[in-house]
Amino acid sequence: MYTEISFPSLGITMNPPSSFTIGPLTIHLYGVIIAAGLMLAVLYACRRSREFGIKEDDVIDGVLWVTPFAIICARLYYCLFSWDSYADDPISILYIWNGGLAIYGGVIGAAIGVIVFCKIKKIKIPALLDLVALGFLIGQAMGRWGNFFNREAFGCRTDSFFRMGLLNSITGTVSYFHPTFLYESVWNVIGFVMLHFASKHRQYDGQIALGYAAWYGLGRTFIEGLRTDSLYLGVFRVSQLLAAVTCFAALVVLVWQMFRPHDPARLLVNQTARREQETPKSTEE
Repeated sequence: MYTEISFPSLGITMNPPSSFTIGPLTIHLYGVIIAAGLMLAVLYACRRSREFGIKEDDVIDGVLWVTPFAIICARLYYCLFSWDSYADDPISILYIWNGGLAIYGGVIGAAIGVIVFCKIKKIKIPALLDLVALGFLIGQAMGRWGNFFNREAFGCRTDSFFRMGLLNSITGTVSYFHPTFLYESVWNVIGFVMLHFASKHRQYDGQIALGYAAWYGLGRTFIEGLRTDSLYLGVFRVSQLLAAVTCFAALVVLVWQMFRPHDPARLLVNQTARREQETPKSTEE
């Protein structure tokens, strides 16, 4: 329906494709961008894994565990709150190639996957969640650009400086909307930069994960209110409500932790370093 995209305040007009073909295959840019975001997040996590007391091999194994949880929950979350579209043909829930994934569902699924993985590998859950949270911000910041190429996940009409124009190919008219995909992408980039540097001075495992929940929840609370394609639970926007509750809960815990003493020796990275120092001694003995 929508073709040309413009940002009149910036003097930008373009008509990017949403897909391309290689022989008989149709490659959707949304999927390419999601995959690129995941790869970049994994590379970042591998590079910094030892700073969190986690082996690089465990990061790779964790991705293989967590990704299916994230995809399944992202799909279930979307279908659950769009049930009218699937009630007559429930089997269509499996038609994931037709679209319909919810980021918050993916976050929930990834968290569940991390917990299961940590239980099996005997890794401290908060420590791995810290590392995963930073990867989330990378993946989410990039993934939102898939919405750009699909001409979706934009907000209500506006005449603000940041307005995005979409040309309706049927009527030939241009309408201007809030580019909420851009708002969220920029918000996630800022959050990543802040938490990246904060992670180098964390006082306890789980601190960065809480920071992620508070930061992302705060931004999503406001940005979701601008969108026109929100999933609803009664009169409430599901993701907006969840974002607000998550943000508030994370802030409460963060403030509470500020007034508690934290022993650096309890950080997984320091526990791992101590074990590595002790291992050669026990071998020599």
